[in-house]
Amino acid sequence: MSRPEPVTAPVTGSTAHRLRTELARVQVEGRIPSVVAGVLRDGGLVWSDGYGDVPGDPRDTQYKIGSITKTMTAVLVLQLVAEGRLTLDDTVGSVLGGGGYAERTVGGLLAHSAGLQAEPNGPWWERSENGGFDALAAANDGSDAPFAPDRTFHYSNLAYGLLGEVVARLRGQSWWEAARERVLAPLGMRRTSYHAEGTHADGWSVHPYAGTLVREPHPDTGAMAPAGQLWSTLTDLGTWTRFLLDGHPDVLDRRWLDDAFTPRSGALSSGLAYAHGLGFQMVPGGSGTLVGHTGSMPGFVATCFVDRARRQGVVAFGNATTGLPAGVLAARLLDVLETCEPTVPPAWRPVAEVPAEIAEVLGVWHWGFTPHVFSAENARDGVELVVRKAGVVVYRFAVRAGRLVGVSGHHHGEAIDVVRREDGSVSHLDVRSFVFTRTPYDPDVPVPGGHPR
Repeated sequence: MSRPEPVTAPVTGSTAHRLRTELARVQVEGRIPSVVAGVLRDGGLVWSDGYGDVPGDPRDTQYKIGSITKTMTAVLVLQLVAEGRLTLDDTVGSVLGGGGYAERTVGGLLAHSAGLQAEPNGPWWERSENGGFDALAAANDGSDAPFAPDRTFHYSNLAYGLLGEVVARLRGQSWWEAARERVLAPLGMRRTSYHAEGTHADGWSVHPYAGTLVREPHPDTGAMAPAGQLWSTLTDLGTWTRFLLDGHPDVLDRRWLDDAFTPRSGALSSGLAYAHGLGFQMVPGGSGTLVGHTGSMPGFVATCFVDRARRQGVVAFGNATTGLPAGVLAARLLDVLETCEPTVPPAWRPVAEVPAEIAEVLGVWHWGFTPHVFSAENARDGVELVVRKAGVVVYRFAVRAGRLVGVSGHHHGEAIDVVRREDGSVSHLDVRSFVFTRTPYDPDVPVPGGHPR
């Protein structure tokens, strides 16, 4: 069951003009027959436009999305993990049987850290009709893997061919049937399809000197389809960005997306400007980090990213093999939106009820001589304990099973031990050897290394 589209005000005329100018520059400088883009705020499409020879309504014209398909494959895998039918540490062989990659883990394949080769053996899969999984497995016995597992980040299209078959085996249906029934249908993404349907852009390569066009093929990539087969529209991928912000009860809970968006691997050569989670790319931009994926197939380049902190998203497509600076364009469009129409922070709301675990530790605590202010504040999933040093938030804790557990900062995932006196009152706090006392170096509290003289 799809949820109603959020109602959000469109951008102003001046903002729209600046966004259109950015899009036009990309089309001209990249020599792309057509480009379309959309910007979202709070899950709603607030601006969309096209430039060049767009064959229909920019919002409803299909373009091939390439590796953005991988994010949907990742969600299908994480659904199986959430159901307890698979773990990230399970090997591919535990589902697919023996083979050259049998000992590589599901989590490693999702994060491109399993050491697999970038492309499968055989003709270039993106421009070739491909067969089923048996043919893919027969051509790739594992001997061409360039790295041992967990040694480095190495982007692998082959990994997602294997993951698609994992989904197919455990679901008892094809990867595409699973994607359609378990992702696209619940989200209402009716214009996302295996092959082009209805109004769509053709894919082209542009001659570097003559400026003429050569049509690119759009084959059935078979067993490699989970890596990059799908077509979609601005409207449908706008819905996808909304899912990436909030999750969906019939697809995947936001908590699983939090895990998927945690960096797992990345290349040092990128200057720490790129990381990869469980099927999702992370790049600098917006409030700090944009999460999503770029995509390319012969004749097309695409981009789809969200800024979760600002609740913004961006989608863009171009129908040329090269020329669209996918990640850069996403960041630029969001920069224009934020510059012209800055994000309005959510209103402060009084806390209705402070959990007992938080109430007893409110106020000022000292780590050595350094004061920290512990306060209760409303958060997305309930009341949190927010810790500030010199006015800056350094830690956040939430109540989990009766304990205060870190949800961000140095103590993420670790619990506060509330140490009590004989009368039951709170003496001090111990967070894995970080001792907090009500007064600096409280003489009645054991301090690691002893009290200063």
